[in-house]
Amino acid sequence: MIKNMFPKIKICCISSIAEAITAIQFGASAIGLVGKMPSGPGVISDELIYEIARTVPPPIATFLLTSETSAEAIIKHHQRTQTNTIQIVDSLELGSYKLLRESLPAIKLVQVVHVIDEESIDKAIEVSDHVDAILLDSGNPALKVKVLGGTGLTHNWKLSRKIRDAVKVPVFLAGGLHAGNVKEAIAAVEPYGIDLCSGVRTNGLLDTGKLEKFIIAARG
Repeated sequence: MIKNMFPKIKICCISSIAEAITAIQFGASAIGLVGKMPSGPGVISDELIYEIARTVPPPIATFLLTSETSAEAIIKHHQRTQTNTIQIVDSLELGSYKLLRESLPAIKLVQVVHVIDEESIDKAIEVSDHVDAILLDSGNPALKVKVLGGTGLTHNWKLSRKIRDAVKVPVFLAGGLHAGNVKEAIAAVEPYGIDLCSGVRTNGLLDTGKLEKFIIAARG
């Protein structure tokens, strides 16, 4: 498992070029661009995702959050948006990670695992051999209307720590993080990166005051 002094910071739910610039100026290593979802905040059009992603300079990572569950549909979604990373927020039901790799060899793959119970550990271990990183979040794909992120809720960090210790790929921690709890979360899980949306927003918009406080807390 990769360790670093300060975790990478990914700011999700970016909704404009201006928000992307702000996040990067404040030290984000990655931004999240949310495609069509069954629920949750931050959804923007594929056209806007493309426009934002093409303005982001390397080495910043641009994550396409896709709720597609087949490899073919994920590939098509990426072709419309042209990000350098794909964040798969649901389980891959049709096709394979191998097909994704073969079709998009230069694109990084990040699989979301929603931390619910001990079975989540097995799920993370299973998928870790096929992706470049795992992102641990607080959703629940088993609900009638799937919740695939953006809940603003924390989950059991003890389970997240077990996952972090069990897999060999980098782990991002998401779910209800903000300036008041991020230091505790980092100490508990020691993730490679941290990911947040609502914790740095006010009325849905990126709040530079909250963002600054979060960065200071995360790196303090």
